[in-house]
Amino acid sequence: MNRIPLCVDLDGTLLQTDTLLESLLVLLKASPWSLFQIPLWLLHGRAALKSELANRVTLGAASLPVNMELLAFLQTEKQSGRWLILVTGANQRIGHSVGEQIHLFEEVFASDEKVNLSGRRKARMLVDRFGKRGFDYAGNERADLAVWAEARRAVVVNSSPGFVQNVKALCELEMVFKPPAAGPRVWLRALRIHQWAKNLLIFVPLLGAHQWHNFSKLSAAVLAFFAFSICASSVYLLNDLFDLEADRHHATKRRRPFASGWLALRSGIIAAPFLLLVSILLSLLLPPALVATFAGYYLLTFLYSLRLKQIEILDVLALAALYSIRVVAGGYAAQVAVSDWLLVFSLFVFLSLAFVKRFTELQMVRHGKSDRVKGRGYRVSDLELVGSMGVASGYLAVLVFALYITNPIVTQLYTNPAALWFACPVLLYWISRVWLLAHRGLLHDDPIVFALKDKASWLVCCVLFIIGAIALPK
Repeated sequence: MNRIPLCVDLDGTLLQTDTLLESLLVLLKASPWSLFQIPLWLLHGRAALKSELANRVTLGAASLPVNMELLAFLQTEKQSGRWLILVTGANQRIGHSVGEQIHLFEEVFASDEKVNLSGRRKARMLVDRFGKRGFDYAGNERADLAVWAEARRAVVVNSSPGFVQNVKALCELEMVFKPPAAGPRVWLRALRIHQWAKNLLIFVPLLGAHQWHNFSKLSAAVLAFFAFSICASSVYLLNDLFDLEADRHHATKRRRPFASGWLALRSGIIAAPFLLLVSILLSLLLPPALVATFAGYYLLTFLYSLRLKQIEILDVLALAALYSIRVVAGGYAAQVAVSDWLLVFSLFVFLSLAFVKRFTELQMVRHGKSDRVKGRGYRVSDLELVGSMGVASGYLAVLVFALYITNPIVTQLYTNPAALWFACPVLLYWISRVWLLAHRGLLHDDPIVFALKDKASWLVCCVLFIIGAIALPK
């Protein structure tokens, strides 16, 4: 039996996250104006800051991402009779909450409102309690070097090989747990590159005006596409950072890089404004009207991530508006007029798809214990109504398209406009099929992702393209 205690750090070690950053994000989401209070709290020291945050924010300890490899190691050591001590720089409320959740630790030491238990303070406390070389320590960051200098053995978690060598020079190395492989594929998932397909809507006005052969207009549309896509990735990062707990309660979103702990929160906080800056620089090369549209798009997406997604009905209207803004932006970029018909049609189509997202989320929790979707304003009892509103929106889009065909302007754009009537049953088929699959629980929670992978959706696109070619645009 090893009676030398193993003292375990929390942030970045036992947990694949940083509870201080998580607390800041939760607070800013609930009260953005708190951003101006944070520097005042920090003037009194990091311990005071952590205490203020802990008094205002409650993190769901049960949903925080745990380093499962380290946890398995600790469970084995516990069974062998080794003492396990949780020693963290996080506030004592968070430390004790995690300690009670995991049930492995004999004691929990954490920061209070006056003492930030990190680095040299943590080392002195452990030496006073267990003596020099009287404890082993599991940690992950540079501040822990002061602790390892006083420890008997080191368990190094989520650190680089070079850092491991630095620890090895201070004390005996017991175990090393490698960090998650946060390579390009993980970042591509975080940036949601597949969602860039939504920004193809920017090319719709150019196609509708039959100006796809105009190189200068096409080039402007391509530049707008990349500016919007990079901006969207910036917002996706912010969305994931502000929605960590809700994502962790979701059947599929819990595997997102930040929610699962595969990517550090700090890297996302840095990457989001950097991508925004890049997209702004690109947008400055485009017409001023597009820059204003771009600003409106970002503001709406930010408000959606921060608050609107939690308000029923407003959330789907915001999503539909974000899609329609892409169409407007495409018109400004290519400097072609966007018809009212196109805007109304796109609004109803995307409203239907937004309702599909909420419908599938409600289905996922229908047989669960909760009556609500985490982070949303809907209840499971709203399922049928949400479905009805979504189907109605989709059919209204087809009605708008049918009315457009009867408009005299169509004869000015097409030689054979009657062929466009065949698009109506094709659109009705696709919308009806999407909702039928959603009703059966066979639809991915994001209809755009579903459409990109669905063979029938690709076939529908090909048929619509052929119909457009038969209509012979002038």
